[in-house]
Amino acid sequence: MSRTLDVTDQLHRYLLAHSTPLDEVQRELISETTRATADAAGMQISPDEGHFLTMITRLAGVRNAIEVGTFTGYSSLCIARGLADGGRLLCCDVSEEWTAIGRKYWELAGVADRIDLRIAPALETIRALPEEPSLDLAFIDADKGAYVDYWETLLPRLRPGGLLLVDNTLWSGKVVEPADEQDELTRAITRFNRHAAADDRVDVVPLTISDGLTMALKRG
Repeated sequence: MSRTLDVTDQLHRYLLAHSTPLDEVQRELISETTRATADAAGMQISPDEGHFLTMITRLAGVRNAIEVGTFTGYSSLCIARGLADGGRLLCCDVSEEWTAIGRKYWELAGVADRIDLRIAPALETIRALPEEPSLDLAFIDADKGAYVDYWETLLPRLRPGGLLLVDNTLWSGKVVEPADEQDELTRAITRFNRHAAADDRVDVVPLTISDGLTMALKRG
């Protein structure tokens, strides 16, 4: 039975060294996030995941995207860069302080005009959207306990053939721990993973990018 390689720190550094280099805006955003958010900086997606988001957005010809959980704006920068001409990204977050960092770098990258940031609970923002399936891509990277709610609220608004991407679904490998040894956040992630895998409205594959990225394609 074939399996994915164990990605050691050394191998991960090799992967990054053989990927498209980060540009100055990306490097500065990563650096400022580290300085400004201290221990929370780990919430930022990894560079390889950022490259993947840009590529998949471009490959899918995405024009109408939404992000749940923006933090300091690195993932939104990556998605916005991949949008088709005239495309828009709606970002949902509750922090004025952290998203203010992102706004600065969106401007520097020339993508600020593609991004609509809403500071409010994400479920409120999503539920206020039209109910018809018009989204091309959704990216979830927010409070883990609400992952199933985000999924259920977004999926009906995703067009057939649209993509739903969910971050942190391997949770540092803790998802394979015995159920009685899992903490609350790990249980939330494993509950979501079961929910997504059992959903017959989508085709699902969990990818071993960064901390785990689940990709779901909505069936027609």
